[in-house]
Amino acid sequence: MIIEHALLSVRQGEELAFEAAIAEAKPLISASPGFVSIEVRPALETVGTYLLLVRWLSVADHRDGFRNSDRYQSWRDLLHRFYDPMPSVSYFGDPL
Repeated sequence: MIIEHALLSVRQGEELAFEAAIAEAKPLISASPGFVSIEVRPALETVGTYLLLVRWLSVADHRDGFRNSDRYQSWRDLLHRFYDPMPSVSYFGDPL
């Protein structure tokens, strides 16, 4: 299993709209083959910053599966308008 990690910087004043959109978007990602779980956590000390953690069975399940699906296009339409700048994604392996 791998963890997809991204820090999401949401435009000031759009946090509540983003939180509603992420709730709407979660079923899109959770329907993907290889999806295990998702967490979105707000930063305690920086308004507008969120930690995205998605567990997948493999990097390919995210990169080649979800990102090439119609569900991802809907995910983008719901969420990408909130980000400034666009987040970068990293993948992490099993604990040592």
